[in-house]
Amino acid sequence: MLPHISAGLRRSVAAVALGAAVALAAPAAPAAAAPQAAAAAPTAVTAPTGAWAAGTRAYLVITAPGDTSAVRAAVTGNGGTVFAHYDAIGVVVAHSASASFATTMRGVSGVQQVGATRTSDVPADAYSPALPPAPTQSATTLTESNRWDMTQIRADQAWAVTTGSAAVKVGVLDTGVDDRHQDIAPNFNAADSVSCAYGRADTRAGAWRDVGTHGTHVAGTIAAAKNGKGVIGVAPGVRISSVRIAEPTTSMFFAENTICGFMWAGDHGFRVTNNSYYTDPWMFNCPDDADQAAIIEGVRRAQAYAEGKGSLQVAAAGNSNYDLANKTTDTSSPNDSTPVSRRITNACVDIPTELPGVVTVAAMGRGNVKASYSNFGRDVIDVAAPGGDGSNGVYSTLPGGKYGNMNGTSMASPHVAGVAALMASVDPSLTPADIRARLASQATDTACPSDSRCTGTTAKNGFFGEGQTDALKAVGGSTPTPGAYFENTADVTIVDNGTVESPVTVTGVSGNAPAALKVGVDVKHTYRGDLVLSLVAPDGTVYLLEDFANNDSGDDVVKTYTVDASAETAAGTWKLRVRDVATQDTGRVDAWNLTF
Repeated sequence: MLPHISAGLRRSVAAVALGAAVALAAPAAPAAAAPQAAAAAPTAVTAPTGAWAAGTRAYLVITAPGDTSAVRAAVTGNGGTVFAHYDAIGVVVAHSASASFATTMRGVSGVQQVGATRTSDVPADAYSPALPPAPTQSATTLTESNRWDMTQIRADQAWAVTTGSAAVKVGVLDTGVDDRHQDIAPNFNAADSVSCAYGRADTRAGAWRDVGTHGTHVAGTIAAAKNGKGVIGVAPGVRISSVRIAEPTTSMFFAENTICGFMWAGDHGFRVTNNSYYTDPWMFNCPDDADQAAIIEGVRRAQAYAEGKGSLQVAAAGNSNYDLANKTTDTSSPNDSTPVSRRITNACVDIPTELPGVVTVAAMGRGNVKASYSNFGRDVIDVAAPGGDGSNGVYSTLPGGKYGNMNGTSMASPHVAGVAALMASVDPSLTPADIRARLASQATDTACPSDSRCTGTTAKNGFFGEGQTDALKAVGGSTPTPGAYFENTADVTIVDNGTVESPVTVTGVSGNAPAALKVGVDVKHTYRGDLVLSLVAPDGTVYLLEDFANNDSGDDVVKTYTVDASAETAAGTWKLRVRDVATQDTGRVDAWNLTF
């Protein structure tokens, strides 16, 4: 596993640009408080004031679904307090400072399993949680462009069919979301947002806010608004709800928090949830351990409940470059106290990503390649999506109106969640099982590389599962006709005070170019204010794409321009011309393309 800075986030390999570094892979003006859940919803029971004491631990006490009153009475009668209870799935979240609590409760009639969810104390903050602060917002001068991750899954083409329906709610179960961010605010759903930190719903306005940066980044990848600013999410027309399941300071995601999140998702009509984390403190939960067996069962029931209410869970596979189909050791657990090295088997599961019904997502770098850090495993990975790798990060929203890159399976999973949301938008009748099946059947087959760890076929293998997710297929869009897309990926060095050109030869396209010729540009440069970009037609006609302001100190140009080239013959050699008008800063044309 990659080193943890804290907790079970699917730690991103890098977080750069305008945001604090995190190792993964997210304030608001007061908004309307989320409504209390309906009859079947989680029932939170307030612990007595001052109940916390050193040594207080959290437990899942599991019984038959239905009325848990007898078991709750047994909890209080045996040295515990009931912190929350979820009668619909027969799960009680109990706190106790008694070392014998679990053993005693396992002997109570009607109790099926009992398990400690932590190897550390429950924080005192659980009894009177502080609201996360609202970060000051910064306006952006960034304009939207077709980023590599979106073009790789053809989201930019899917938007011509649909950007998603506002009737579709996507839950971000994460560190929280900055709902005032200029790219998230238009799609944020405060009424169904909540904090589930510590295992019970906190519906106070703003409890959903980000206690890190991770959740806001994930939310932007799913549904950043198509508003001309910053970035565009995979499904920019759907609604985002924040369910903060990370605890402040540690950013840990314990089982009771995940259970609360899934129950909330089911009772609040979320069609999709994204889960870019593993359930702390165990990277893998093993059924031969009584505590971990209770964690498996409790979270499994909550996931099944959410799915039964129409919610599909999408989860990150993890960033340890680990074969999930051949488990042998775990050296990083428990991560809330002192990790130990232990032998494990395939019976031990990564929660929630390996639970039945959950879509497990591996990460790809730029192109048809496995991201170096991504977990893998034959018949474990369902689909793959861009997660970034090295210098090619996934660029998305950060708290305070900012933006930045992160790499990780945490970044891959929200791409798939966004595609699932587009599916639900175009066909509201789809069940979670339907969407899960279509994500598989509509993925683009991706063959194994020359790597003996990747086993299986091109259609289904351990690195990519059923293949790379495809947003255009998801919305029923048609594939561009052969020859309509042309790209040059050869690097061309840009020198100071010089002009360079990169050619693309178009064949097989008759007649004139379209009035909306798409010119995709990926230029790496340390000061884009030096640059002037132009498209040169086969007959030599020059079309100015952009003359950047001299004081634009930003790095790189990654965007798509639209050119009225209807006066030009399509076939022939087109060129991207890049002129550098100053000294000191240099770069390269990394790639560019034409879409007819």
